[in-house]
Amino acid sequence: MKNYLIDTHAHIDMIEQPVDEILQEMHENGVKKVIIPSVEEKTFDKILEIAHSNENIYAMTGIYPSEAKTYTPELEKRMEGICKDSKIKAIGEIGLDYYWDKSFADLQKEVFRKQILFANKMSLPIVVHDREAHKDTFDILKETDKGGKVLFHCFSGSAEFMRECVKQGWHIALGGVVTFKNAVKMKDVAKEVPLDKLVLETDSPYLTPVPYRGTPNKPAFVKYVAQEIAAIRQMPYEELVEITTANAERFFNI
Repeated sequence: MKNYLIDTHAHIDMIEQPVDEILQEMHENGVKKVIIPSVEEKTFDKILEIAHSNENIYAMTGIYPSEAKTYTPELEKRMEGICKDSKIKAIGEIGLDYYWDKSFADLQKEVFRKQILFANKMSLPIVVHDREAHKDTFDILKETDKGGKVLFHCFSGSAEFMRECVKQGWHIALGGVVTFKNAVKMKDVAKEVPLDKLVLETDSPYLTPVPYRGTPNKPAFVKYVAQEIAAIRQMPYEELVEITTANAERFFNI
């Protein structure tokens, strides 16, 4: 029985706290494993260093949508070398973000396509960042991905959009937003998402769940996400933990 949690998305490199303290707090709160996403090239080495510091920390490599202008053939070649590291378990977080700046949306799309194909080439799962770009993200994935595993990190769409994603075989990650009082849409998703497609995350140090909202997020807090979803679905907490942990281990091969 898997009686421990996994935080599938935590920017440990951005948390202002020693890694050993982060791990100790995880242990005290029933969280065993954590995966660090990449957003830009300059942090690749730091993320790998952290991942290699403990057997229960893993990493991804990839370029975030807002950094699309930095994506070059040389960078992709560097990523190819990084993917040979056994700690790299996915390409992410990659995708589209129309919230901050849509002025280079076409370049975001181009780089997203390139990274999907790169993930397929490396035989690694794809971890998707999708903010206010649901249709384009969906269409590009459907057109470009050639059978790779896909996970929507910090899912922000409707229950209807979730159902369309799940029809494609894609996974859904829910985080602290589901604990927010007014997050009706996310609570609907949490209630309806098929359990075999659900994983948990924090997106630390962002989107801290209740009861710690307003403070920096950390992987230990993923248990509050699990508690909220279990309550919404009226199911035992231990059962939700076991299912989502098995899903994460299978998806990321950890």
